[in-house]
Amino acid sequence: MKFFSAFAAVCSVIAAVSAKPNDAVPFERLNKNDTLLLVVDLQVGLYNVARDMDPTLFRDNMIAHAALGKLFDLPVIMTTSAQTGPNGPLPKEILEMYPNSTLVMRQGEVDAWDNEEFQKAVIATGKKQIILAGITTDVCTTFLALSLRAAGYSVWANVEASGTSTPLIRDVSNSRMQAAGVQLVSLFSIVCDLMRDWRNTPGSPEVLPFLDKYFPVYSYVARAHLAAIDNGTVIPGEAGLI
Repeated sequence: MKFFSAFAAVCSVIAAVSAKPNDAVPFERLNKNDTLLLVVDLQVGLYNVARDMDPTLFRDNMIAHAALGKLFDLPVIMTTSAQTGPNGPLPKEILEMYPNSTLVMRQGEVDAWDNEEFQKAVIATGKKQIILAGITTDVCTTFLALSLRAAGYSVWANVEASGTSTPLIRDVSNSRMQAAGVQLVSLFSIVCDLMRDWRNTPGSPEVLPFLDKYFPVYSYVARAHLAAIDNGTVIPGEAGLI
C-alpha cells in the first residue's frame, strides 16, 4: 500500500507539471499610446438587467469606465444595441463626455464586432490594446472580447463596469473570457497600469482627483494624509506606531 501511495504522489506531481499551460498569455502592460477605450451597450434600459452588484455602485462604475478616456486622452468608441427599443440610449453623463466621439448605433447585431461600421472604426484607430466594459457581461462584453481576441487584439475587460443578471453568470462569463486570454481587471488596476508612475503625466495631480470622484477608497487615504499634515498633531498612543 505504501508503494502505491508513493506512486500516486509521484503521478500527481507529474500531472501537475504537465498541466502547466504552454499557451499562457504573457504579461502585457497597458500603453496609453496604443490603447482604445470601448463603451459597449452601457445603456439605460440594459442597466436594469445588471443585478450582480449594488446598483448605485454599478452606475458609478459605468461612468468611471467612460471617464478613463478623459483622464488619459484615449480614443473612445461608443456603441449601443437596438437603442430605439427597450435597451435605450447611453446615459447622458457618458454622451456629454464625448460629444465628438464615434457612436455606433447597431440595428441588430448582438456582437458589436459583427457590425461593419463599428469594426472599421476600431481598425481605423490603429490601436492594438483595447479596454472595454458592457452590459451584459455574458453577451455584450464576452462576445466582443472574444471576437477581438480572435482578430489579434489584446483585451482588458473592466469587470467592475460590466454587469449581468446573476453572480453565477458573471463568474462563468469571466472564466470564459480569461480562458481566451482576456485580461480581467479593475478600474484601479487600469488607472495604475496606464499611469505607470505617480510622477508621470497624467500623474498624481490628475489621477488623485479622478480617484477622489470614482475610487474614494484610495483617495481618502490621500485625504487623511493631507489632513494629518494640515492638523500637525500627534495624539497620545500614536507615537511609535510608524
